[in-house]
Amino acid sequence: MIASVQAWRPPLGSLYELNFDAAMFTNMNSTGIGAVIRNNMGEVMAAMFAKGPAIADSEEANVLACRRALEFVVDAGFVGLEIEGDNATVMKFLASLCAIKSRLGNIYEDICVLVAGCRCQSFLWVKRSANRVAHSLAKYASLIEEDIYWMEESSPPALKALYMDSISMND
Repeated sequence: MIASVQAWRPPLGSLYELNFDAAMFTNMNSTGIGAVIRNNMGEVMAAMFAKGPAIADSEEANVLACRRALEFVVDAGFVGLEIEGDNATVMKFLASLCAIKSRLGNIYEDICVLVAGCRCQSFLWVKRSANRVAHSLAKYASLIEEDIYWMEESSPPALKALYMDSISMND
């Protein structure tokens, strides 16, 4: 007897949304990484920001930010994700789930391994205006020396962006 195998799906309404972004600080030879995880009600479940190394371009900054955000997701134990970012190139590569033949291929491969662990449901490109919380966290990283993480609360640097998001959701 052969058992049918179905793809794992989280119970309805239990998806989490991960938004990530990167900011480049050329004057400081570094980058900022920001990520926010929300539940299906839009409530912040966790957030983080970190300072990263100097990089070559926006694609590299964003693919590194995605990997860092997914490491955070896995460590925090979240599963059933919709992943959103505002870099079209990165999101297109991630959505394709095929072997990436690029200078950043090894980082994309790392992301594929992390995604398998958190049961990612989709990769979506979003406009910068829909990613402003993650972007504000990434920009704020220029002011820190160590990575900062929050669980089940809103990070103070993101409060204004969260407020703006709540207004736009209610329009």
